[in-house]
Amino acid sequence: MRSIYLMLSMLFISGCSIVEMVDSSEKTALKKVGFVQQQLTLAEGGKLNYWQAGQGKTVLLIHGFGGTAVTSWQQVMLDLSQDYQVIAADLAWFGDSVSEATPSLATQSQAVRQLIDALNVDKVNVVGISYGGFVTFDLMINEPRVEKAVLLASPGVLFSDADLEELNQRFAVESATDIFVPKNATEMRRLLNATFIDFPWYPAFIDAAIYAQYFAGYHNEKQVLIDSLPADRDRIATTVSTASLPPSMLIWGERDQVFPLASGIQLANYLNAPIMVIPKGAHGLSNDYPELISQAVRAFVQ
Repeated sequence: MRSIYLMLSMLFISGCSIVEMVDSSEKTALKKVGFVQQQLTLAEGGKLNYWQAGQGKTVLLIHGFGGTAVTSWQQVMLDLSQDYQVIAADLAWFGDSVSEATPSLATQSQAVRQLIDALNVDKVNVVGISYGGFVTFDLMINEPRVEKAVLLASPGVLFSDADLEELNQRFAVESATDIFVPKNATEMRRLLNATFIDFPWYPAFIDAAIYAQYFAGYHNEKQVLIDSLPADRDRIATTVSTASLPPSMLIWGERDQVFPLASGIQLANYLNAPIMVIPKGAHGLSNDYPELISQAVRAFVQ
């Protein structure tokens, strides 16, 4: 999404949405290096859209809330696919994926497990950012084929009701759904400014286009996903045993406004895992620092 400004000069010579043009350009770049876009029919009904390319150890990339596989990971996908088999899926109700199951974190992780089954992968290294980190944590507990895991800006089960209230206070909202499920261009801009470092200014109609492209669809399902996270947290917390979890590492932004760095340090201690802190980094690490993320994943997965 940060590359939208590159298309501004084309605004007056094309009838296409700028956002659609950027999305198409990023997908074309993936296809040029061998990525194939495919869809898996889910057992519960619906479809899981995913991208796949490369050979070697398998790295599964899971995007955050509101994003898609391409918007969250495109640069990382291009880099890692040179040496690994890279799989990047759209979670249900995002991008080109949808499920007929009840929206929940469990539904997301079960869909990803179906994808791992379908691809006949023996071992998989999972990398998840923000909401995708919650899915990753669930997979670390329930999917024995997870070999290693990298969590970007995601506190796993270590977020309390008090933490959620502090999050709401930072954003001056009543509920987390007001933050992550925007309803208009103004709320879209608030989320973008809080997620990325120095997100460039665009006219309001572009914020509206970003909202329409990536957030407007399945609005009710996305609200349920956010509202049900505390229950998902409690479910996971009753089943987790840190001694049985696969090796993991954390990557965090020093200036993360969504999940402050203290949350990352707490989770690193809980998991006895290393944490890489990106100076001045915010929440959208895979977009702001794709080269650093790729390097860290390579060093950890090897």
